[in-house]
Amino acid sequence: MTALIELRELTKNYGKFCALNEISLDILPGITGLLGPNGAGKSTLIKVLLGLVSTSRGTGQILGVPIGTDPQQIRTQIGYMPEDDCYIHGLSGIECIQVAARLSRMPATEALRRGHEILDFCGTGQERYRPVETYSTGMRQKLRFAMAIVHDPKLLILDEPTTGLDPEEREAMLNRIRILSVEFGKSVILCTHILPDVQTVCNHVVILAAGRVMISDTLQNLCRTPTPSLTVSVQGNTAAFVASLKQQDYFCELLGPQQVRVPGETEVLSRVLWSTAIDTGCVIQNMTPSKNSLEQIFLDAVKQVRNAHS
Repeated sequence: MTALIELRELTKNYGKFCALNEISLDILPGITGLLGPNGAGKSTLIKVLLGLVSTSRGTGQILGVPIGTDPQQIRTQIGYMPEDDCYIHGLSGIECIQVAARLSRMPATEALRRGHEILDFCGTGQERYRPVETYSTGMRQKLRFAMAIVHDPKLLILDEPTTGLDPEEREAMLNRIRILSVEFGKSVILCTHILPDVQTVCNHVVILAAGRVMISDTLQNLCRTPTPSLTVSVQGNTAAFVASLKQQDYFCELLGPQQVRVPGETEVLSRVLWSTAIDTGCVIQNMTPSKNSLEQIFLDAVKQVRNAHS
């Protein structure tokens, strides 16, 4: 696949502080999770992509446009949802969306029609006619999301889109992001601290720390364990189940009172596990291929940088 964004040794200094340190990165079509602790350089990277700050050195291109040459052209193809509120007091929700569409040079009538269409997609009912300052956190998140997509951009940059949402609204927001990617071919950069969101919708993961790219890979590759194994949830005498497996020369790792990880080729191992459960009078409630924890991957990447600076 052709990369949407290509960065080569990109560096951004604020005086003596290096916010981005020789970043080389390709972002492919799909949904990319952008992760990193506070101060990692995520916000600076987003500003560089939007053409809001210049780089100190390095090269790159965004959607075929070289960095630093035509930021306005880049911004017409990007939808940006900021973490902080960006509405205009005194306007209703639909008026805010119409203003955002007009700023993208959409005719007034088409901007209004498009605004209603997008708010329908975002699940906004009659609230669209209320003043935006009366909106709840969830409603303001929907409004920012709608403003980011109203001009039908090729690439979305979403900064903490599910922060402050209840579980139902969070699931609905992630589903909208998935629909835009799968059904409408939009590419998304999802900047978030909520790792389960990344595991739910992302194809790729980029982890920044101290202004450097620590990890850039597919989520599938990152979560794949070096050795194939199965994680099994067992109901019954777990100790007898484990003892029987050990007698058959299988290594077992207890993950919990009723959860066991067993390394081995999954096709052969699954048959062994089922027969062992029958022999020991246990019931297998769940059996899934083991995966690396994205949380642990994130912590290890951050720890690597801290150890290098200690």
